Amino acid sequence: MKKVFLGGTCNGSTWRDTLIKNLKIDYFKPCAEHWTTEMMEEEIKQRAECDFCLYVITPKMTGIYSIAEVVDDSNKRPGKTIFSYLTEDEGYVFSEHQLKSLEQTGKMIQENGAAFFKTLTETADYLNNH
Repeated sequence: MKKVFLGGTCNGSTWRDTLIKNLKIDYFKPCAEHWTTEMMEEEIKQRAECDFCLYVITPKMTGIYSIAEVVDDSNKRPGKTIFSYLTEDEGYVFSEHQLKSLEQTGKMIQENGAAFFKTLTETADYLNNH
């Protein structure tokens, strides 16, 4: 069975739960309250071993490392990298400027050969059918 690494926004965001309900493939959730060295090592292993590396960015994001990861993966392993962003997350919203930046980031990632979707439904359809 194929497997997807579910990277991107944590911070209590429920996008993973929403997506998982629509997945027909296995997944790895890299979120934890207290990050340990072992967890970091497992995340690196899963990113390498999973068939897909998905990064969903939502307005609940506080750090930017996931953006760096998806751009890096779109260069190193474009065939298995997927980027998506949500404009709203439990009342949190991106500013117009942030949305423009995310759109340009998505285009850059797509030009690198990776996939770019704007909804979790499109993302689940892609994962279930590739």
